[in-house]
Amino acid sequence: MKVLATGATGFLGSLLSRKLEEDGHTVVALGSHNADLTKGDSLDQFNDQRFDMIYHLAAWTQAGDFCLYHPGEQWIINQKINTNVLSWWNQAQPQAKLITIGTSCSYAPEMELKEENYLVGIPIESLYTYAMTKRMMQMGLQSINKQFGLTYLTVVPSTLYGLNYHTDGRQMHFIFDLIRKIIRGKEYGKKVELWGDGYQRREIVFIDDFIRILLELASKLDNEIINIGAGEDYSIREFALMICEIVGYDFASISFDTTKYVGAKSKCLNVLKLKSFLPDYKITPLEQGLRKTIEWFYKEKVYALE
Repeated sequence: MKVLATGATGFLGSLLSRKLEEDGHTVVALGSHNADLTKGDSLDQFNDQRFDMIYHLAAWTQAGDFCLYHPGEQWIINQKINTNVLSWWNQAQPQAKLITIGTSCSYAPEMELKEENYLVGIPIESLYTYAMTKRMMQMGLQSINKQFGLTYLTVVPSTLYGLNYHTDGRQMHFIFDLIRKIIRGKEYGKKVELWGDGYQRREIVFIDDFIRILLELASKLDNEIINIGAGEDYSIREFALMICEIVGYDFASISFDTTKYVGAKSKCLNVLKLKSFLPDYKITPLEQGLRKTIEWFYKEKVYALE
């Protein structure tokens, strides 16, 4: 099978591309170095190739409070990226199945995070722009399917964690930031200060599990939107305590800054639809996944990065 992947230099994209190649597929891996997706003709260089699947992972965003300070840029850049990819798919690769990554940010915080609510209600204000660009992409997929009959799949992930996370200076997702801060507290005696009161809740999925489930769904489902999550969440305090126990740091030494940005108070995806298609799906137990990730932090000295 021949596959094109956008965002292939990112955390998910690089590991997914590697897995696809290991499985014997031919992968054209795109990053900003070889395709500027904000330009309408950036994908024309591949018009003479025929792809079976396109994984569209590229997005202009970062973790933390990034969305608060770049709403205009996020709208313009992500709309350009998504429109150009969907347009090229429709015009040049209609035989390909397009698999895209949604976001849990699209769900309204007061509603259950299940697929039929993805386009319903008002997303959290601090993430509104990014959420709406993802909703617009979903509407594009549905509209192109309705008029032209092209095939797509949208998956909505929980926060992903695991080995080989980016270390290029961008803000880290909360779980990596927790690990880094607590290891630095242990190794360097640095003060460990976490954002918020620690009672906000999050759900995480080990990236190897996510990729395995994604590939299985991509081979089975057409024209669907489906959550991929653990079905269980924990408070930031609970995550921090588990990390402290693994690292050997005193949890009581952690302070919480309630003036800092915390995002949504709770994020836990409804996975009943996923279970209906993959009733036996399993994910790596949380403590095991955290241990593997922490071992990688130590091996690669990620905690030493400022």
